[in-house]
Amino acid sequence: MKIVVLERNSVGTDVSVDGFKRFGEMVTYPNTVGTEEVAERIKDADIVIANKAPLNEESLKDAPNVRMISEFATGYDNIDTEYCKKRGIRVCNVVNYSTDAVAQHTFALLFFVLEKLRHYDDYVKNGAYAAQSRFSNFDKPFTELAGKTWGIIGMGNIGQKVAKIASAFGCNVIFHSVTGKSKVTEYEQVSFDELLERADFLSLHCPLSPLTQGIINYDAFKKMKNTAFLINVARGPVVVDGDLKKALDEGLIAGAGLDVTGTEPMKDSNPLSEFKDSDKLIITPHLAWASTEARFRVVEENIKNIEAFLEGRERNAIV
Repeated sequence: MKIVVLERNSVGTDVSVDGFKRFGEMVTYPNTVGTEEVAERIKDADIVIANKAPLNEESLKDAPNVRMISEFATGYDNIDTEYCKKRGIRVCNVVNYSTDAVAQHTFALLFFVLEKLRHYDDYVKNGAYAAQSRFSNFDKPFTELAGKTWGIIGMGNIGQKVAKIASAFGCNVIFHSVTGKSKVTEYEQVSFDELLERADFLSLHCPLSPLTQGIINYDAFKKMKNTAFLINVARGPVVVDGDLKKALDEGLIAGAGLDVTGTEPMKDSNPLSEFKDSDKLIITPHLAWASTEARFRVVEENIKNIEAFLEGRERNAIV
C-alpha cells in the first residue's frame, strides 16, 4: 500500500508523520499546489493525505488505486465529495482537534485591536513612556467585554467554546444559524440582520459553503455598529476583503481581526494589504488552529482514521 502525504509541512516539521509508515510505503511532499501537481503525485497512491490540495475529478481521474482521502483539517472544501462518492473513495476529516487553539486565538485577535496593544507596546519601547511624568497612559481608549453583546456565526464546537469564554467575560451571547438547523439552546438564536445590528463583537466560526461565501459584505457592514469588531477565524471567503477595507476606511466598524483572507497566502493585490493601521486591523497567517498540541492531534487523528478504514470501520467519514 502506498500513502502519499501531499502537504507534509502543513502540520509543521516539528511534528512527526512517521506513524503513517505502519500502513505501508509513505511518500511525503513539503507542499503540493495545483491540480497537475496533485495528479502527478497521487497517480499510484492508495491513500492520500491532504489539507488544501485540490482533489477533484481532474486530479483523481488518473489515480485508479486511490481508496481513501484523509484531511489534515476539519474543512474539506478542497475535495469534490460527489466525485469521490461515485468512485467509492472514502473521505475523512478530523473534528475538534483545534477547538481550544482557535477559541484562544479568537480572543488574542480581539484584544490586540480592542486594547490597541500595538500602539501601547510601541509607546513603551520607543521611549515615550519613560519620557513622561505620569504613571499611566491611555490616549487611545478601549472598552470592556463585560456587559457587551457577542455575536457568533457557526455554533459548532469552536463557536460554543468561544461562547463559553465570552460568557465568562460577562458578554451576552447571541448567534445566527446559517442553515437554520442549529440545536443549540443555551444561547439566543437570532436572524442575520438582528445579529449584525446587536453585536458589539462578531466572530465567525462557520464552514465555507454557498450559504456563507461572501456573507459578510458591504451591506452587512452597514448594518453593524460603528463600535463593533469583527473576528474571522473561519474561512477567508466568508468575508469580502475589499468590502472590509472599505468598511474600515469609512468607519463602519471599529476594527477587525483576521486569521484568514480570501486568498492564502494573502496576495499583494488583496485590498487589505494596503491597510496598515494595526489599531484597527490585525491579520495572522492562518495559524489559529496551529498550536503544537493541535498539530500533534491532527496527525494522530489521521492515523486513527486510516486504521479504522483498513479495519472496515467508519470514523470521521464524510463520504
